[in-house]
Amino acid sequence: MPQDHQITCIIPDGADPDRRIDSIGGSTGSETGGSWCIKLDVAIKGIEDKKWRFWTQANGKSVWVIIAKRNGKKYLKTEADGDEPNNLLSLPRCR
Repeated sequence: MPQDHQITCIIPDGADPDRRIDSIGGSTGSETGGSWCIKLDVAIKGIEDKKWRFWTQANGKSVWVIIAKRNGKKYLKTEADGDEPNNLLSLPRCR
């Protein structure tokens, strides 16, 4: 059974216009119980391996984060998203 984790922050990837998020993070849920931050590729692999499920808040509702593909590259978005704007991109930067 996958572990559920809330994404509360991101680290944008300014170098790659197709992958606008480099890392995702949360305020609780790490192995030590505190905050966490992982690279996008690690998060995608964790979802594909059914190790993790991620969710976030969008317009006051909890929404699941899913894997999508654009220009041959995988990225994360929320189920409620159209193409723009991406709910994850509106999250604050991880510290």
